[in-house]
Amino acid sequence: MSETYDVVIVGGGAAGLSGALVLARARRRVAVVRGGAPRNAPAEHMHGFLSRDGMPPAELLAAGAEEAAGYGAELISDFVVGAEPAGDSEFALRLGGGATLRARRVLVATGLRDELPQLPGVRERWGRDVLHCPYCHGYEVRDQPIGVLGGPEPGAMARAVHLALLLPQWSGDVVFFPNTMPLSDGERAHLDARGVRVVEGAVARFVVDDRLRGVELADGRAVPRTAMFVAPAFRAADDVLVALGCAFDDNGWVVTDATGRTSVPGVWAAGNVSNPAAQVISAAGAGSTAAIAINGDLVLADVAVLAR
Repeated sequence: MSETYDVVIVGGGAAGLSGALVLARARRRVAVVRGGAPRNAPAEHMHGFLSRDGMPPAELLAAGAEEAAGYGAELISDFVVGAEPAGDSEFALRLGGGATLRARRVLVATGLRDELPQLPGVRERWGRDVLHCPYCHGYEVRDQPIGVLGGPEPGAMARAVHLALLLPQWSGDVVFFPNTMPLSDGERAHLDARGVRVVEGAVARFVVDDRLRGVELADGRAVPRTAMFVAPAFRAADDVLVALGCAFDDNGWVVTDATGRTSVPGVWAAGNVSNPAAQVISAAGAGSTAAIAINGDLVLADVAVLAR
C-alpha cells in the first residue's frame, strides 16, 4: 500500500482547494479527491468574492487547483466510495477507480445538492434566471420583474417567504407565488409591508424559451417574470461523514466546532457539507480555518510521539 498522506481532502471546490493550499504550503503531504460537478457549475458567474467578483466558477476552481498543485498537493480525479478507520489514528478511503488512500487526517468538503421543485422550466434555467440567492444574483436582476416560488413543504415555504422579504431591496416589482402552501396572516402582513404582491394558485410551469418569460398557473393565468427565485431543499453530500461515524444534529447536518472538527477525532468538515448558508468566499475561508486546525492537530500528535 502507498505511503500514508498527512491529509486527504474529499472535494475539490472552494473549501477543499483552499484547505489544500494552506496544508501544502505547510509542507504536508496532501491529496485532493475531486470528482463531482460543483454545486455552482450552472452559474455563469459568481459574486461577492473579493477580488474575484464576476469570475466564472470554473475559472476560480482551475486557478485554485493550479495553485495547490504548485505547492505539491496531489489532485486525484475520482470519487470516494468508502471510508473507514484504519489502524492507529488513520483512515482508509476507497476510490471508485479501485485505489485506497490512507490518511492521518481527513477533511470532507463535498458540498451539498440542491433539490429543485419538480416543475417544467425550473431545471432548464437554473443558475441563469431561476435562482436561489439574492446576495449571489440579486444585483444582476435588479429592477426586473421578479417572482418567488413558495412550497412545497413548510421548511422551504419559510425560506421562500424570507427570500420574498429580501428581494424588494433589488426590485420594486416582486410577486410571491404561494403555490400549494397556505400563507399565515403574519406572513401576508409582512409581505404586504414590503410591497410584495401575492398571486394565489397552483403553479403549473415556468414559461421558458431562450430565457425565462414568466409563470403559468394551473388555471391558465400567466404572470410575466424575467427572474424567479426558488428555495430548494438542501441535501448535504455527506456519505463520507456518515461512513466515518460522525455525529449529526436534529436537522441532519454534521456537528462541528468552529474549526470544522467533527465528533470523530481526525475528521474535519468545511463548506456547504456542514453549512448550507456558506457562499463561495465563506466556504474558502472555512477550508483555510480547518486546514490550520488540522496542521496544529498533526503537530501535537507528532510531539506526543516524540516526547514518549
